[in-house]
Amino acid sequence: MLETPLFGITLTLVTYLLSQKLYRRVGKVWANPVLVSIVAIILLLQLCKIEYRDYARGGDILVFLLGPSVVALAIPLYQRREEIWKRKRPIMMGVFAGSLASILSACGLAWILGGSREVILSLAPKSVTTPIAISIVEKIGGIAPLTAALVVLTGCIGAVCGPEFCKRIGITSPVATGLAVGTSAHGIGTARMLEVDRLSGAVSGLAIGLNGLMTTFLLPILMAIAGHW
Repeated sequence: MLETPLFGITLTLVTYLLSQKLYRRVGKVWANPVLVSIVAIILLLQLCKIEYRDYARGGDILVFLLGPSVVALAIPLYQRREEIWKRKRPIMMGVFAGSLASILSACGLAWILGGSREVILSLAPKSVTTPIAISIVEKIGGIAPLTAALVVLTGCIGAVCGPEFCKRIGITSPVATGLAVGTSAHGIGTARMLEVDRLSGAVSGLAIGLNGLMTTFLLPILMAIAGHW
């Protein structure tokens, strides 16, 4: 079974279903199903001494399905389209500010810490959903596996800490919270927001697409500006 994609697919789905049951039972943010599934699969592979390439045969198929699954986020967006359309200007401005801040903060921190050019470029699309991030980083010369890992890590941190962080700094608007989490934590954060509030989840899903577009346009401009320094 290790030699077939069925192993990776079965392991991922069973682990995720068990993680969902754990999350429903404890109801704590640290029990985020995606985060728990990642940790559980890593530990299982290590303890059983199973090579990552054996798991990746099925895992890669699930990664391929990430792109089509993003289309499903259009359903809550369509259901709340009138409320969202009324706020189109602040939403556009918010996503632009979030996209720019994400790129500059990640690249700036890596540059200050002495990261190589490839590492800095790999960090640039960390807040964009995985299929878009990998496409971007392959064009600009980053390291795709590193970007994929950072995107998932960013999403898990945003899903676990994002809504609570917004509350602590006084953000109570469901639109603002959804916009912040969707722009910074893409699909994983959006899944959390859909559990918290449907309007927040719809705005968060919109922010995923807009942030992907803005990052795609902003990165070449920022790289051209940085090239003149």
